Amino acid sequence: MTKKFRMSIQVLAVLVGLALPALGMAQIPDGLRGTLVVLNKRGHDASFIDLASGEIIATLPTGRGPHELIVTDDGRWAIGTDYSGGDSLTVFDVENLQVARTIDLSDYPRPHGILFLPGQRQVIVTSEASRQLVIVDFHSGEIVRDMGTGQPGSHMVALAADGSVAFTSNGEGDSVSVIDVPEGQLLSTLDVPDRPEAITSNDSGSEIWVGSNDEGVVTVFAAADGAQLAQWDGFSWPYRILFTKDERYVVMPDLNNNDLRLFDAQAKVELGSIDLSGTRPQGVTWYSDDRTLFLSLAGRDEVLVIDIESRAILGRYQTGSSPDGIAYSPLRLRKNIDVSR
Repeated sequence: MTKKFRMSIQVLAVLVGLALPALGMAQIPDGLRGTLVVLNKRGHDASFIDLASGEIIATLPTGRGPHELIVTDDGRWAIGTDYSGGDSLTVFDVENLQVARTIDLSDYPRPHGILFLPGQRQVIVTSEASRQLVIVDFHSGEIVRDMGTGQPGSHMVALAADGSVAFTSNGEGDSVSVIDVPEGQLLSTLDVPDRPEAITSNDSGSEIWVGSNDEGVVTVFAAADGAQLAQWDGFSWPYRILFTKDERYVVMPDLNNNDLRLFDAQAKVELGSIDLSGTRPQGVTWYSDDRTLFLSLAGRDEVLVIDIESRAILGRYQTGSSPDGIAYSPLRLRKNIDVSR
């Protein structure tokens, strides 16, 4: 079967809502370079995948129950949260394929959501069990300071691009906390539909996008006054919400409905969806072109690669057990090691 013919079948499968059979025929995509880092929740480790060859070139240990992952823009450092029993951050030296340090967060249990602050020397992390946001210097391991969210179950965090304001989704409080980061002060609390988890904001911090698991909706709020700007229903578990870097599109994997929904971020209209039956889609991140999406499939131990403009499935990569958080590094690495055990 020629590559051209395979791709035609993949595109047709997406258009008619039969993407699952096409997954078995997908190959390693052509032209992708760099490294994909994937956290594997059941393996308690991280896979480092060479995008050109599809090979797992290293498997490195994490703390217990790794969930969320970020990588610096230069691709050198990756930081993961060890949420389910780890109570720590694992810092990876991507260039040298090693764990640089593990940062103890036992005073701030169940760390989950994580983002870089401007300058990418410090990270801001949610501590679900302590109702705190924590700022950590991941190079030194120093806990810089903490700030209260005022609400139970602070699970995920969103951040204005200038680092001035943070937003936490509080799953047990059915709320979003708005926090002045430089001052470390809680500014306001917004009531949102029940059991919020997924959250993001636009770069300016003027809009908050929130997924609510119990009510099966995603809602866009104005940060200034909490006014509702848009809402979509029909979700079961809107697991994550991710803008393209140019803020033109938004993607939302639905873990329990097993699909990926795509939106026009400016017009706030839904563009369509991709059926991913039986795959349990979770983590999302972009390739450097801002249109090629990497999507972890916990039900398949794979990462799916999708062109979001054509909605074509371009290929897939094997991972460890139950992949979740993922991030892209432009570094291309060759070393082949396994120090997970």
